[in-house]
Amino acid sequence: MSIRDKLESWLNKETPPSAFPISDFEKISHGIRPADVVLVEGRSRVSNVIRLITQSRWSHSAIYVGRIHDIQDLKFRNKILEHCDASPDTQLLVEGILGEGMIVTPLIEYQKDNLRICRASTLSAKDAQNVINYCIDKLGIAYNVRQLFDLARFIFPWKIMPRRWRSSLFTRKPTDTAKTVCSAMIAEAFYSVKYPILPLFRKRGKNGVELIPRNTRLYTPADFDYSPYFDIKKYPFMGTSDSSPYRDLPWNKDGVVGHAEKDFDIFDKN
Repeated sequence: MSIRDKLESWLNKETPPSAFPISDFEKISHGIRPADVVLVEGRSRVSNVIRLITQSRWSHSAIYVGRIHDIQDLKFRNKILEHCDASPDTQLLVEGILGEGMIVTPLIEYQKDNLRICRASTLSAKDAQNVINYCIDKLGIAYNVRQLFDLARFIFPWKIMPRRWRSSLFTRKPTDTAKTVCSAMIAEAFYSVKYPILPLFRKRGKNGVELIPRNTRLYTPADFDYSPYFDIKKYPFMGTSDSSPYRDLPWNKDGVVGHAEKDFDIFDKN
């Protein structure tokens, strides 16, 4: 095992999960939809580094692509199957993992973690498929470790760091163009269909305003939580009613069955 492999293994080592999770995984797996962004409160050493850099509880993000049949384009469905041996009912994520690159992971792998679902509130069904396809197309790409450190140097104040350590975040190098990290890849996918996350705004003419895409390499998992263009879906482990709203509807209790608006039959329930 090389020094790099040992370092990656050390960084990816996880602490034991909490005895009682914050989020209810069963409800998450039932409520999640294709193209939802899944935020993870990671338990590894690299997660602690990311939390320090981003000053956020969320250290990882992944895109939910659904089950195999949820992927409508046969080309991308086959590509998923090239990277995993998933059964038809397996719920799948595409994510970037240190040491592994862009991979397919069953959602159930995160059943013991604190999760949050971020849903693009106005994303069309067609563009949801386009977002999914974009992410699937990135499978096999390497994970860009340097981008994490570039991001750290970009976020931290220049005053406390030597000038020679200034971020190379905007320096494009041929060897890095094919590498990415989880949040950057997901941001690219949404921008590919012109869906905003945290865009910049600029005046255009006298009264006009235009949106400027933010550099996707600057995105962190928490940005999807912060974005006004994403709805946040929370599924707490305890503290909410297990009953569904439709259970509380005022249904008739006298055995009445209707055929038309004013055409009812009454059946003896006994």
